[in-house]
Amino acid sequence: MAERVLVCMSGGVDSTVAALLLLEAGHDVAGVTFWFWSFPGAPDYAGKTKCCSLTSASLAAQELGIPHRTIDASEDFYNLVLKDFTARYRRGETPSPCGRCNRLLRFGLALRLAAEEGFDRVATGHHARIVVGDSGRRELHRAKDAAKDQSYFLYGLREDDLERLAFPVGTLAKEEVFAVARRRGLHAATLPESQDLCFALEGKVDFLFRAEDFAPGPILDREGRVLGEHEGLPRYTIGQRRGIGISSPHPLYVVALDRATNALVVGEERDLYSCGLEAVEASFLSGEPPADGTRVEAKVRYRSPPVPARFHAAPGAGFLLEFDSPERAVTPGQVVALYDGDRLLGGGTIARAVPLNEGPPWPESRAGPIMGCESAPRRGG
Repeated sequence: MAERVLVCMSGGVDSTVAALLLLEAGHDVAGVTFWFWSFPGAPDYAGKTKCCSLTSASLAAQELGIPHRTIDASEDFYNLVLKDFTARYRRGETPSPCGRCNRLLRFGLALRLAAEEGFDRVATGHHARIVVGDSGRRELHRAKDAAKDQSYFLYGLREDDLERLAFPVGTLAKEEVFAVARRRGLHAATLPESQDLCFALEGKVDFLFRAEDFAPGPILDREGRVLGEHEGLPRYTIGQRRGIGISSPHPLYVVALDRATNALVVGEERDLYSCGLEAVEASFLSGEPPADGTRVEAKVRYRSPPVPARFHAAPGAGFLLEFDSPERAVTPGQVVALYDGDRLLGGGTIARAVPLNEGPPWPESRAGPIMGCESAPRRGG
């Protein structure tokens, strides 16, 4: 049955092809672009953002013959995403703004607009799949193209949202998306893929920070010995090896950002491993967390493979994860997404990694052996 569908269009190939596929299926399609980059102190983003281009989005709509408009949501983006981004860096975390933007802003804006204007559904170019499960309820699954899957960033959606959403390119490999665009002669087929943060100009976000945020400080080893001087903590992240600026007879990695002392702590690779994590700001698609002790697969970074773990409930909007084997470079501020096979269960924000030499915060009696804390870390990860 034909529906009225509002498509969030960035001007890139994924959202353009999403709109095309809906048109070819007989739906009544309109496009909208939410513009986020007119916030206070923003540089001139004209034609420079990695995520969106008003010119490309408008051209895509013209090529498809659909109505299109732009809505400036810069104030909300600045208050909900960018302020949190800089605040987390100042706390010594490495934030994941895409997950927060999707959870608190982008989908909320689109779904609200669609409801106000009588659209049946909202579609985006995200690589993810909505599947009707055995129970008859809608589930969010990984995309066909595992290398481009974006379900990790969608953990903040709810089951009710899935009734009003569509991800038309989630069943296509990325090359298939480009092939569709080339076959129709669409301008989007000629555009490069976006990889960096949407608000990063040439990969840099220095303009968001104050000069004092980049104050130099000591580089310390695990024993507190001074090895050198860093160039400002926001320039570093857990697990980083290159660009630290010190020489050593063996490889050294960033293992902690100590904001209280403005110190960068480095160690050997074995110092990067954790047996679990504590997460906050949890969200689950069903509205309820998994049962305590549930086996899950966890992605602690967008580009990392999922690893087996055990879920433990925690007070408030948080949870604990116990890894089967020690996991490398678990980074506070990043998203952890939880899966049951291909099905996304939900996720949260990593608040703390549980070191191998620390007593685990979960109940051993219910969980069985604490394998993650007993095992030696994997090598070469």
